[in-house]
Amino acid sequence: MAEKLDILLKECKRGKSRSQEELYRRFASAMYGLCLQYASNEEDAQDIMQEGFIKVFAKLDQVKNPAALPGWIRRVMINTALEKYRSQVILQRVDEVREEHQEDAGNEALDRLSCDELVGLIQTLTPRYRVVFNLYAIEGFTHQEISEELGISIGTSKSNLSRARGVLQEKIKTMYGSAIVR
Repeated sequence: MAEKLDILLKECKRGKSRSQEELYRRFASAMYGLCLQYASNEEDAQDIMQEGFIKVFAKLDQVKNPAALPGWIRRVMINTALEKYRSQVILQRVDEVREEHQEDAGNEALDRLSCDELVGLIQTLTPRYRVVFNLYAIEGFTHQEISEELGISIGTSKSNLSRARGVLQEKIKTMYGSAIVR
């Protein structure tokens, strides 16, 4: 597999269109799912993915280790999504925010949610909440990293995450009833 990826990467770097098509087909499905997490709708996700793959093919020379290619493509897609929302959204600055403690949704409600339903709920978040939620809860960024990436304070990152969780909890409560969400 690694040998095959090495050959594919070399041929893509040489501009071989069939290899580029194969690389796209190999990663498109997963990257589309990732783009959906950051987009507010399917059309935006497609735009992010298209822009991301343009960057991927333009910058393939940066990839020295074929094993790092999947993670590198993922990072390009995340950065493309962040660039899109940086240009469209002004994130609220909050210097000092007291986080309200909000309990996570009960396991029963989460068990009943399908992946598509969860992505759909995340897509309903405002762009600033959606980006912070995805970076923290899905990508594993710290609040420090989010603050640096988005040019916001750590307090704003924490506040946006807390509010995103609250919105998601309310939506789950509405879907499944208050008895399920603690």
